[in-house]
Amino acid sequence: MLTAAQVDMLHACYPVVADLPATLQAALRRDALSLQAVPGQLLFNVRDACSHYLMVLDGAVRVTRPTAGGRELVLYRVQPGDSCILTVSCLLGRAVYPASGVAEGDLSGVLISHEWFDQLIAGQPRFRRFVFSFFAQRMTRLMTLIESVAFHRLDQRLADFLLREGPVLQVTHQMIADELGSVREVVSRLLKDLESQALVSLERGQIQVIDPGGLAVIASPLPDLGA
Repeated sequence: MLTAAQVDMLHACYPVVADLPATLQAALRRDALSLQAVPGQLLFNVRDACSHYLMVLDGAVRVTRPTAGGRELVLYRVQPGDSCILTVSCLLGRAVYPASGVAEGDLSGVLISHEWFDQLIAGQPRFRRFVFSFFAQRMTRLMTLIESVAFHRLDQRLADFLLREGPVLQVTHQMIADELGSVREVVSRLLKDLESQALVSLERGQIQVIDPGGLAVIASPLPDLGA
């Protein structure tokens, strides 16, 4: 059973829940489970069965897919107010997870059962629109990620990442490699190249963007020479 404080946080993060009929809200408060996780805790893994729908109240879940080379590619993060589209897909399709989810920072959330999720999807149009609308938005971003990985060079993706996350990034080279699905040695070499061009400044655990315009040139897609 959820506490009054958890219900308040749930309503603040997910207004669609606050709009449910009072009887449903009371039943959800009684049946929902509280989730608490520490940084780095594995929440689900590849081929795990999916039995609950997660609503994040604090912290984030990093969703990753292992690659053939043994690395991981970050697909997206689930933050407060978000919906995990892989969880939705697995619940609707009665499928197992194709990726892993790990807690970033101290995580708190609410879990509702597969049965409750089915009932809300079937009987509550606003909840259904929220889930499917977020599903569509996230799928568009995943398609962009697939295009980037498949067709863009790593230096382009690195420059784009620095522009999006800058101008000052408190990250390690390994963290960037994990984000881009690469290895630390390659990322470090590319960062050194960018530093030699006076585009960035590198310090321990920190990267500062010095020339956004120069990075933008690198991040720009290459012309299609076959067009």
